Amino acid sequence: MQTSLQINITFEQVLSMVKQLPAEEKLLLTKELEKEGITSKLNAILQNFKTDELTQEIIDEEVETVRQNLYDNQKH
Repeated sequence: MQTSLQINITFEQVLSMVKQLPAEEKLLLTKELEKEGITSKLNAILQNFKTDELTQEIIDEEVETVRQNLYDNQKH
C-alpha cells in the first residue's frame, strides 16, 4: 500500500527547519542542492547544443583535420 501526503509550506518555514538541522545534515543538504543545480544546468546546456545536423562522420572528419594540423605543426 502506498500513501502520498501533500503539505503546503512556505520558504520561510523550510528555512526555519533547515536552520534547526545539525551542521553535518546542513552540509549534506547543501551537497544535494548543489547536485540538483548542477544537473539542471547541465541539462539546459545539453539542450542548447542538441542538434540533428552533427553526424559521427562530421565529427570524425574534424578530429582528423585537427590531428593532421597538430602533426604538421610538430614537424616545423
